[in-house]
Amino acid sequence: MARIASTVLVVALLAATATAFALTQGLKNQPAAIFGTDVDEVFSPICDCDSRSASIAFKLRRPDRLDVAIVDGSERVVRTVVRGREYAKGPVEIHWDGRDDLGAVLAEGDYKPRIHLRGDRTTYTLPNPITIDVTAPRLERVSMRPLVISPDGDRRGDYATFRYTLTEPGRGMLFVDGQRRGLTRFPRPQDSIQWSGRVKGTVLAPGVHTVRLAAFDPAGNVSEQTSPRRLVIRYVALGRNRINVTGGARFALRVSSDARRVRWSLGRRGGLARPGTLRLRAPLQKGRFTLTVSANGHATRAAVFVVEPAR
Repeated sequence: MARIASTVLVVALLAATATAFALTQGLKNQPAAIFGTDVDEVFSPICDCDSRSASIAFKLRRPDRLDVAIVDGSERVVRTVVRGREYAKGPVEIHWDGRDDLGAVLAEGDYKPRIHLRGDRTTYTLPNPITIDVTAPRLERVSMRPLVISPDGDRRGDYATFRYTLTEPGRGMLFVDGQRRGLTRFPRPQDSIQWSGRVKGTVLAPGVHTVRLAAFDPAGNVSEQTSPRRLVIRYVALGRNRINVTGGARFALRVSSDARRVRWSLGRRGGLARPGTLRLRAPLQKGRFTLTVSANGHATRAAVFVVEPAR
């Protein structure tokens, strides 16, 4: 009789174990109540930008009432973002402003969202860390070459190159006369920006322009702008715009240009010359004449006043 009772007990235990194992396996095979998580990796609660809050997005397999908290590296709850709110099946997006329950900005570091589903009676701490970064990058070793450009398409001095190094990966920005005119595509610790003197396809007027550089990191923190630098847009320039000379006398004039050749005209005469010192002979008759010097479709002029030789 004892042997029969022992056998029955063993069979019962085996049956219970098999039932528990089957139940456990069934629970393991059930899909998670939330899926499709998408969490912002880094943000700055103090920046004046779109990334001043972090997005916590996921999908619910069925409607439920949620509690959403933020925990730090020691699993301590530092902020309760949602408490007992009902959400429908499907996409859910929650935003966290990087502050604790008292409204103070939390320290820089990594945090994780913790989601509790009251109906499902499950809690998920998402593995995706959210980094708070409130330190702006700094620009170092900034250079600009050349200082004078002539964006006329002849591939000689058509653009200026700005090179820089950052204290952390970031995207560089170029400001010309106070307006942003350049932006790098990717956050990098060092990069360069090329600018051809154009704004929306139109070349800016010749003259002196003020340029500055700045940068922002992936969190949205913006660096201070560099000190202003002078960039000159010049196609062809003359050393003086008024020339007094006696009739038939020779005179010299400085011509600055990146072009290989410049074209000049004075009265009925004209020709080609290299940039540098232009040496010409004045007309014989007295009067006011216009000296025109052009290069690659751009021209500049000087007034030539011819007087009679002294007797």
